[in-house]
Amino acid sequence: MAEGDEEAIAEQVRAGTDGIVVPEGLVEEVKGRPVEKSLLQRVGEMTVAERIKLALHGNRESRMLLLRDSNKLIRRFVLQNPRVADDEIIAIAKNRSADDELLRVIADNRDWTKNYQIRHALVTNPKTPLTIALRYLSGLHERDIRGLAKSKNVSATVCAQAKRIVVNRGPAGGH
Repeated sequence: MAEGDEEAIAEQVRAGTDGIVVPEGLVEEVKGRPVEKSLLQRVGEMTVAERIKLALHGNRESRMLLLRDSNKLIRRFVLQNPRVADDEIIAIAKNRSADDELLRVIADNRDWTKNYQIRHALVTNPKTPLTIALRYLSGLHERDIRGLAKSKNVSATVCAQAKRIVVNRGPAGGH
């Protein structure tokens, strides 16, 4: 598939002019339904175009599976699915194996970054690009910043900046 074809397919899917057929069981949201054992196999047999459509319209189970797709564009299209919920975005932002492109897409979405848990997850994820982590660091609660100042699980730069913020704010947050 040539560069740009994925975007053209996605536009056709959004417009409803694609003609691509995806099994209804992978699109419908059904709470409490167990994940089908064949879901992984079914998605593995799909063409790129079918996976794009599934990413843009699929149900929660399909979205979670497609977030691990080897094609970066498929993963990005999952985030464009209008049914993606904040708890899914939080899980992606916390996921230490999420690629930095997904984290950038999340950070660039104002609706998502209004959620404190998402901002916190972006700052604490070592895969988040430094500019993004530092952008949201000062907006975190005092106790979270103090925790980051002592954390070994974030980059040294985020840790150092958290220490600077704690020192500059003084003992206002308590010890």
